[in-house]
Amino acid sequence: MLKFEEISPSDFFYRNKEIAGFENPTKTCYTIVRELVENSLDSCEARRILPEINIYVKNMEEMGEEKEEQKINIRVEDNGIGIPSDKAPFAFGKILYGSKFVLKQHRGIFGLGGKMAVLYGQITTNMPFKVITATMDTKYIHYYEMFIDIVKNQPKIVRYEKILNKEMWHGLIIDFNFMGNYKGAKKKIIEYLFQTAIIVPYMQLLYVDFEGTSLFFERKVSSMPPEAKEILLHPKGVDLEMFKRLIKLDSHLPVSKFLCKRFQKIGIKTANDILNLAGISSNIKVGRLKDEELQKLYSVMKSYPFKRPDAKALSPIGEYMKIGIDAMFKPEFISFDQREPSSYEGHPFIVETAVAYGGRIPIPQNNEINLYRFANKIPLIYDSYNDVSMKVIKDINWNAYKINIYQEPIAFFVHICSTKIPYKTLGKEYIANQPEIYKEIELSIRRNARNLSAYLNKKKFMEYQKVRKRYLSEYIEKISIFAGKLAEIDDNIIKNYIENFKKKLSQEELEFASIQVER
Repeated sequence: MLKFEEISPSDFFYRNKEIAGFENPTKTCYTIVRELVENSLDSCEARRILPEINIYVKNMEEMGEEKEEQKINIRVEDNGIGIPSDKAPFAFGKILYGSKFVLKQHRGIFGLGGKMAVLYGQITTNMPFKVITATMDTKYIHYYEMFIDIVKNQPKIVRYEKILNKEMWHGLIIDFNFMGNYKGAKKKIIEYLFQTAIIVPYMQLLYVDFEGTSLFFERKVSSMPPEAKEILLHPKGVDLEMFKRLIKLDSHLPVSKFLCKRFQKIGIKTANDILNLAGISSNIKVGRLKDEELQKLYSVMKSYPFKRPDAKALSPIGEYMKIGIDAMFKPEFISFDQREPSSYEGHPFIVETAVAYGGRIPIPQNNEINLYRFANKIPLIYDSYNDVSMKVIKDINWNAYKINIYQEPIAFFVHICSTKIPYKTLGKEYIANQPEIYKEIELSIRRNARNLSAYLNKKKFMEYQKVRKRYLSEYIEKISIFAGKLAEIDDNIIKNYIENFKKKLSQEELEFASIQVER
């Protein structure tokens, strides 16, 4: 006999934690650091606060035989907006509860990662996690120790304290233990922090671990990119189920007013045009639409030529990307390009790319490609070869640009920002090959490739001129004197010619030096 049961969201992710990036002890260490850092960055950017993040990693095992999997303590502190005291237990103790279910660019998808981190710690150590929070201008700091009740999907508070906030601190501290393989994950963690410093140059971050590693990423700029604004849904980005849900919220409104209220790019003129095409009266209450009328209205909206979605919901990194690349790699050349806003499935997106050459950029090994991928200001570390950006780069004929991407110190940087990044996995590892996104990445990289090709051609020409100057400088005086004697030319004329020629060569050398410091 079949047995039927209902499980909570917490129970579902407890049973399927690998789909969120918690698939093994090594990957888990990296994922926990990433999710907590992203939560802190979002918290700061929500109120235009320049982020200051401190991360401390400790080994909680007793001294003795080294084990592959250890009990690790992680503590992440930030100076963000904090969480209101009545929301804090649910923000970390209830799966699929949070502030990220709005239509604007943010790092998280469902506010799931931070909760999965503490849930993983709970199920591997059976210990509570600590949350310390204070909102801006608050008189008190709130301290919680709690578990997640997995069956009920509810927070279970075991200790609470309310502390006077004498220094008017604001932010969040999350502190818990988990079982993980830190030694195996350390390289990926450091790479993630390094790349975060590239894409978020306005961040200050301190990382200290129990192995004696101490990393400090200093803030490179004291301003921030434009803030992402919450926007209405675009008609092209709504399925029939969502359409029905929206109707239930405003069932009393005339259908024309409903369309104007709930969707961007629809004014009263566009609404009436859509309703005429669907054969529906504009004054009928939207909640009274019959199923066939609803289906017809939805079909017309899907085929109607709406303008592109509003890009105010996006916060591209812009010229800050160049600042981050320059600070971390000191390249001799950078070409940056930001595409105009585009859309896929009703979601706006912007592609930004950069190509850097020389400096600290290494020459690729084993026919690999120096590719740094970012989505909504998140570095993507794993599965680069499955990513749309890698496919674009490999599909381009680099011989046309006279560039060998496998044997020269060249690095590619691709950032995609959108209200919905088409990740292939819930763990946010790589981006799907959406045709619209592929096209924008290709056009942007090709533009940078042309700029790099022009720079390298000019550099090669100047290097040729430098070699030419060396040979001419070596022999010009002797040849000129000998030729002057054969032609019976006055010695003073020969000397003037030699001096003028050397001045010309020196000017070419100065031009060559100037190109070396171009950006």
